[in-house]
Amino acid sequence: MTRVIFAGGGTGGHLYPGLAIARALVRERPSIEPMFIGARRGIERDVLPTSGFPFVLLDLHPLYRPAFWNNWRTARGAVSAWREISRIVRRDPPVLVVGTGGYAAGMMLSYSVLHHIPIVQQAGDSYPGITARYFSRWSREIYLNFPEAARALSAHHPGALVDTGAPIEPPPEPRPDKRAARARWGFPADDGRVLLIYGGSQGSLAINRVVAEWIEHGLPDGLHVIWATGRATYDQFKNCEGPRVRVREYLAPIAEAYAATDLAVARAGAMTTAELFAWGIPAILVPLPTAAADHQTANAATLEQAGAAVHVPQSALTVERLDATVRRLLDSPVELRRLAEGAAARARPNAAAVIARRILALIDAA
Repeated sequence: MTRVIFAGGGTGGHLYPGLAIARALVRERPSIEPMFIGARRGIERDVLPTSGFPFVLLDLHPLYRPAFWNNWRTARGAVSAWREISRIVRRDPPVLVVGTGGYAAGMMLSYSVLHHIPIVQQAGDSYPGITARYFSRWSREIYLNFPEAARALSAHHPGALVDTGAPIEPPPEPRPDKRAARARWGFPADDGRVLLIYGGSQGSLAINRVVAEWIEHGLPDGLHVIWATGRATYDQFKNCEGPRVRVREYLAPIAEAYAATDLAVARAGAMTTAELFAWGIPAILVPLPTAAADHQTANAATLEQAGAAVHVPQSALTVERLDATVRRLLDSPVELRRLAEGAAARARPNAAAVIARRILALIDAA
């Protein structure tokens, strides 16, 4: 078996791209053995045990800036993580390390550079995170969700920056029938439109509060809603369920919602937008303002400029603004179609397979 280590996590945007690439690698070449290194604090602690891949979770911590006295945890975790990584590499040396962002990616990429293990990266946002930027000069290749990210990276040669799009699980082919998908949600097969509201894997309390008030004031005629609240706030909003509203704490598999959807209100994370665009779904993007380096705002602004989405800052999201934006799009088939075409133009549903083949080419060349 040929081991490839995937390092990253903390959020779904840092973990799910690695999983998609790993699955594509194994499909292309079953002798590849992906292994994941993540942090105990991240989403990976819940996701990786169900992935089927071997993994190790490290005791990693961020830099505690306001509560600086807690940085002893950061230092202690870094030392123990370094020792654990060294043990893993000595036991079964990898031929390549794939960094996808987050605490674990920075630690594993540092070790790899010092020990001359080839690295590649998957850069998720239009303005890449600090890990992607710092290690770009040592990366054999960097796979970009957004071509605009190239401006912030210092590749050792121009060909190292590869515009692949986001590695996601692609929509099934043939695509599910929209009429049947609507019927499964209990909506009319032919009448009206379906709006998906999705605040990311954890949900969004800010979006949820506005949506709840909007539903109470009255939805546009003919509009049906699929609303994922997130597990933490589901009990708070589940009573909003009604004849034209379906409230769920989480959408799994989310493809069943995508298949029925005409328009979405969503966060502006790289994976969320990549999935929506792969399905050709136009979106109203409400970026998470506290995201690292405000990267979601950069994503939303970039996609609005590209004609693929409408950007509404969270600070501007009110019942009136949401209602007016949705009604404007529903009342203008030309604008809605233009956004759908812009979304489809940004779509790269086969990105994971493309990245897997490039990784295999690097391994073979080495």
